[in-house]
Amino acid sequence: MATGVKGAVEGESPVQNPGAGAAINKGEVFSSFDVDAFEVPSGRDEAWRFTPLRRMRGLHDGSAVRDGDATVEVRPVEGVRVETVERTDARLGAAGVPSDRVAAQAYSGFEKATVISVGTETEVAEPIVVTVTGPGEGKTAYGHTQVRLANFAVATVVIDQRGSGTYAENVEFVLGDSAKLTVVTVQDWADDALNAAAHHVKVGRDATLRHIAVTLGGELVRFTATVRYDGPGGDAELLGLYFADAGQHFEQRLLVDHTVPNCKSNVVYKGALQGDPQSHKGDARTVWIGDVLIRAAAEDTETFELNRNLVLTDGARADSVPNLEIETGEIIGAGHASATGRFDDEQLFYLRARGIPEDAARRLVVRGFFHEVIQKIAVPEIRERLEAAIEAELAAIGS
Repeated sequence: MATGVKGAVEGESPVQNPGAGAAINKGEVFSSFDVDAFEVPSGRDEAWRFTPLRRMRGLHDGSAVRDGDATVEVRPVEGVRVETVERTDARLGAAGVPSDRVAAQAYSGFEKATVISVGTETEVAEPIVVTVTGPGEGKTAYGHTQVRLANFAVATVVIDQRGSGTYAENVEFVLGDSAKLTVVTVQDWADDALNAAAHHVKVGRDATLRHIAVTLGGELVRFTATVRYDGPGGDAELLGLYFADAGQHFEQRLLVDHTVPNCKSNVVYKGALQGDPQSHKGDARTVWIGDVLIRAAAEDTETFELNRNLVLTDGARADSVPNLEIETGEIIGAGHASATGRFDDEQLFYLRARGIPEDAARRLVVRGFFHEVIQKIAVPEIRERLEAAIEAELAAIGS
């Protein structure tokens, strides 16, 4: 299979691979479509120090051989064009270049890509539902999906991921000028699944993005998202919700790269963890890394990022690292916050003092914790599904 090698997308100038442990500007991370341009990562690399590489099934070192196929199905919607294209299609890679070896491996490994397009000034009335089913237990597959909105287009896309196996993918979102895109991605994999997903977003002039990432299932899910602005006036909101059980490793790494003036970004990710010290599966583990870069040319930027984690039981660990780099003083505002803790005893006391049993009170606290994210999901069936999934998680520990 011919893979081909592309250079950087227009406007990007990848630097030489700095190697392990190098301290560089977040905007100067090496990027390439060629997997051989990357060194094999190790636990000494900043981008991989939280990831259990021994559980990556060879995705990181090239030993994972494609021996299966994932299924991608797109529900027909009026005004939406869906294509299955060859890897040589010139549109692929328009939103960004892989910046780690696994994403490059995924780009080198897929055969067919799915391209979803919405035309100029088209407003799609119903959600575009993309269902991705893994290759099956013990199988490995690679995939590529691109969503394109032309100028002034409006659409909602739901990416529903399920099934078993090992699946590495790149997903692109290309927003034209004044386009409005809402994305809800639900990673509800089977217990054996490993998913390494890299999302690349290019936000056009005055375009608006709301990206909601929900992680509920899978043995190991490593999700990265990179947002770049293609013109002033762009507005990106990144929301996330995750719930990890014993033996699960959920890792989210975000980069919002403000390169042009008058843009906004807001990041809110919330997670809950419940482990089982007696389980042979190991601890529940979540990792959230949030990077926001405001470059010298990005005057009048407004940004904030927040990560909160709720630890429900022993046998759970959450790592949270917000980062903010500012290269200009001419901004509207910038900040970040992070908090990890157990139940608020005062909240529980308040509810129990009003006659609510402790298990019901705990459920109410968790529902309230996630409410900020869930209420912003505009697709009712997805919102109801998440509420049911959270109830099921809480019932599993008798909360």
